[in-house]
Amino acid sequence: MWIQYQHGYCIEYNYKAEQFGAVHNNRYYEKKRGLELAKQTKVAVVTGAGSGVGRAVSVALQKAGYSVALAGRRAEELQRTASLADDYGPAMLPVSTDVSDAQSVRSLFDCVVRAFGRVDVLFNNAGVSAPEVAIEDLTLEQWNAVIGVNMTGAQNAIRIMKTQNPRGGRIINNGSISAHTPRPHSAPYTMSKHAITGLTKCICLDGRDFDIAGSQIDIGNAATEMTQRMAQGVTQPDGSKMSEPRIDVQHVADAVLYMANLPLNANVPFMIVMASGMPFAGRG
Repeated sequence: MWIQYQHGYCIEYNYKAEQFGAVHNNRYYEKKRGLELAKQTKVAVVTGAGSGVGRAVSVALQKAGYSVALAGRRAEELQRTASLADDYGPAMLPVSTDVSDAQSVRSLFDCVVRAFGRVDVLFNNAGVSAPEVAIEDLTLEQWNAVIGVNMTGAQNAIRIMKTQNPRGGRIINNGSISAHTPRPHSAPYTMSKHAITGLTKCICLDGRDFDIAGSQIDIGNAATEMTQRMAQGVTQPDGSKMSEPRIDVQHVADAVLYMANLPLNANVPFMIVMASGMPFAGRG
């Protein structure tokens, strides 16, 4: 089951009538049961849910019993993710969102709370990279675009998690192997992922008194559209190009689901999931 967000409103939920309209096969059905089910399940927000890791994690969470808000820029791809939902499971809510825009992110979380009542898990996943060029050849716009997307999203979730009842929740940041060591000509991306590590540590510390857990998954070469170039050959520290192995993205989804399902008195602060044969140890 999935529901739709459009023009700044959760258009299928009629607050006065307390009815929930689910969208399936381009037809609308009033499903009060859908709202009741949503209120009874845990709620997850996934940014970058329109492709790759975000899509795989969104589907895994929904099939495991979470109501899932799907955030991303491309509405049609969010709809495609929603179409993979288990028809008998909790709701999926596609929300067109630009995570680099503060108002857009606020609107996302406002909609999630109106639809589902709370936020239990944020998978802070949206990310972009810059062209593979020397630092001095990057434009300021390219630099800021990476920082704006890769390092934004957690603040609104923390505010909600502190005040909801019962309070607390879990924020899982998508780091990267680049949070540990860089690839050639990847300064903005690598810097943003190192900053994510700092954010994760701050969430662990500052969220402790509010039952908010901070986690980070560092992924190496999951098989998605973004990493297709890894199979074709990417630049190595010696200047050569080499094809690198990749892993099924489902392994990443399973790992995130494990982290999400932990009780809030237990945590995995950091986890690396990577292709065993990819260059990492000794990279560079």
